[in-house]
Amino acid sequence: MSSTPIAGALGVAAAGSGGAQSPVAEAGSAGMGGERAAAGEAGSTSGRGAAGASGRSSVGGVSGRGGAGGSGGGRAAVSGAGGASATGGRSGQGAAGMPAAGGGGAGQAAPVGTKFVGNITTRNQVRSDFVMYWNQITPENEGKWGSVEPTRDQMNWSGLDRVHDYAKQHGLIFKQHTFVWGSQQPSWLNGLAADQQRAEVEEWIRLFCERYPDVALIDVVNEPPPHTMPAYMAALGGAGSSGYDWIVQAFKWARQYCPNATLILNDYNNIEYGADNTRFIEIAKAVKAAGAPIDAVGAQAHDAYKLSTDAVKGMLDKLASGTGLPVYISEYDIDLADDAKQQQVMSSQFKMFWDHPQVKGITLWGYVSGATWKTNTGLMSSSGTPRPALTWLMNELGR
Repeated sequence: MSSTPIAGALGVAAAGSGGAQSPVAEAGSAGMGGERAAAGEAGSTSGRGAAGASGRSSVGGVSGRGGAGGSGGGRAAVSGAGGASATGGRSGQGAAGMPAAGGGGAGQAAPVGTKFVGNITTRNQVRSDFVMYWNQITPENEGKWGSVEPTRDQMNWSGLDRVHDYAKQHGLIFKQHTFVWGSQQPSWLNGLAADQQRAEVEEWIRLFCERYPDVALIDVVNEPPPHTMPAYMAALGGAGSSGYDWIVQAFKWARQYCPNATLILNDYNNIEYGADNTRFIEIAKAVKAAGAPIDAVGAQAHDAYKLSTDAVKGMLDKLASGTGLPVYISEYDIDLADDAKQQQVMSSQFKMFWDHPQVKGITLWGYVSGATWKTNTGLMSSSGTPRPALTWLMNELGR
């Protein structure tokens, strides 16, 4: 198999002159919230709660188009609307045109079928420099049900609106994380009867899809058992004949109300450790056989950096062949304080992910040091100074 060249694959347009600089990112006030935070009072996020530092200004006034894809069939992600046109747009074989930084108006997102390199929000805010590095965005905490509906029937969409609107303005792929999970779900659900719990879960999915009908990707169920277990599993059908009827039901509602989205079953350790890999494949096959409209699987890959690239690739191959589904690397990070070691892992594992034919997108889980889930996973300082791993990655992507 010939691999897709990385350099130029995102077809990045260089920044043009003219136009004022975008303001630096506003400091975020909310805590980060560990991805597997213990369930507690709905809507609260765990972790370090200090205000987020201001980010580096993004290049302003640029309307340049992402370089058109070459023979790899890529398409430019964005056609900007205002300011001076960019120069140096690079065409290349590959997946999707990366949006130009600081675009002056709404753009059209890259097709979901094109491979992307994305990231998450920073302390519940979208930094103004986000679009300089990434062409897909996932809300770290803003899309979790406990953040949206901490009080029954009082929906707070403000955080998700910020992410969705930023994605739409800059032509980024918008992913929802997550519908059903065993953590950060509303605490008020616990006191309801089963029929009421069922109705509330369906309502949550329906209301999200009505508000964001253009969502591209959804983690429908996150970290299935034994990793986490929602308190309302029985209300959705419990184990049932498939062993996971509650997962089947969640996917059916997601398809009913968000018919155009790619629906994902997401988990951790499924491309790192054999037992988790086998169990996850069994779950995915069982829910598919029971009629769940599952489109893809997600591999968080938080522990991948601890293993050799060959070992991770072997597990990834098994995941893809065992489920028969495309794979999204959904929460990748490298928890290493040593700059050289972090860069070494990034250059090896990222290339493997990018070249793998079944991997359709890669989302890194945070990029600002001091504002990531794990201590040493940041890729740049809060003021914008990159660590070598980020410099390498941007060079490989042609940024």
